[in-house]
Amino acid sequence: MNSSPQRDSKAHNFREFARRSPRRRMPSTSGYMAAAAAAAAALFFVLWWMLQDEDTPWVPAGLAASVVVLVAAFAREVVMRRAWTRHFLENPGEKFESSTNRRAAARPSFSQTEALRMIEKNAKESDLPDSLPDAHLKVFQLCSEFLDSAEKSLATPGVTPERRLTVRARQERVRALQKNHLLAWARDSARSLTHEAQQRARLHEKIETANRALDCIDAALQKYPEEEELKRSATAVRDFINSSRVAHWVELAQRASFKGRYRRAIDCYRDALFYLTRADATAEHQAAAEQITREIEILRARMATHKAVDSEAASPQQKRKK
Repeated sequence: MNSSPQRDSKAHNFREFARRSPRRRMPSTSGYMAAAAAAAAALFFVLWWMLQDEDTPWVPAGLAASVVVLVAAFAREVVMRRAWTRHFLENPGEKFESSTNRRAAARPSFSQTEALRMIEKNAKESDLPDSLPDAHLKVFQLCSEFLDSAEKSLATPGVTPERRLTVRARQERVRALQKNHLLAWARDSARSLTHEAQQRARLHEKIETANRALDCIDAALQKYPEEEELKRSATAVRDFINSSRVAHWVELAQRASFKGRYRRAIDCYRDALFYLTRADATAEHQAAAEQITREIEILRARMATHKAVDSEAASPQQKRKK
C-alpha cells in the first residue's frame, strides 16, 4: 500500500520532467555539409562539361569543387564559433546538451565548495602564459553556473544565517573572478585578432578580422557597459580599421599618380579623406588630412600643366592643317 504514493510521486516527477523544454543541442553539421557537397558536385560536373575541349577537364573542376567544400566548412566554423560565444555571454545560465554534459549530469552534483575549487583551478590554468583566450571564457561560464546555483540555494527555505553569509561571500568572490576573466577574454581575443588582422594582405580580410575583435569587445560590453578598458579597446580597433582603409586608398592614389592617372589618384585621395573625417579628430588625423589635401592640389596643378602642354602641342598641328 505504501508503494502507491511513491509510484504516484515518481510519475508526477516524470511528467514534470517531460513538460520541461528540451535543452538546446549543438546543431548538426550533416545537413549543411551535405548541401555543400551537393553544390560542389554540381559545380564539378558543370565545369567538366564546359571544359570538355581541354585535355584534363576533371583537374580544374575537381579543384573548384574542393575549394567550395573547404570554404563552406571554414565559413560554418567561423559563424558558429561567433554565434556560440555570443549566446554564452547573453545566456550564461543556459547549458547545452553534449556528450560531456550528459556524462557530467550522470555524476552526483558538486557541492559549492567543490565547484568553487574547480573554478579557482581553471582560473589559475587560464592565467598561464601559454593559455588561449577561450580558457578565460570557460571560467566565465563556470562562474555564471555557480552564481545561478548559489541563488537557488539561497531561495531554499530553512537556510541558516551562517550558511547565507557563507554563500554571499562566495558569490562576491566568484563575481570578481567572472568579471576579471571576461575582461581578460575580451582583451586577449581582441589583441590576438587585431594582430592577425595586421598580418592580412587584403583590405577586406583586415576589416573582417578586426570586426571579429570588435564582436568580442561588444559582447563583453553588454555585460559590463561601464568598463573603460573595453571602451578604449573598442576605440583602438575602430581606429585600426579606419587607418587601414586610409592607407589602402592612399596607396592606390600613389600608384595611380605614378602611372600618370591623376584623375584616378585624386578620387582615391578623396576616399582616404572620407575615412579620415569619420575617425576622431586628433592632431595626427588632421596632419594626415592636410597632407592629402596638398597632394590633391599638386595633382590638380599637374593636370593643368599637362592640359596646357597638350593644347600648345595641338595648336601648331591645327595651323599646319589649315
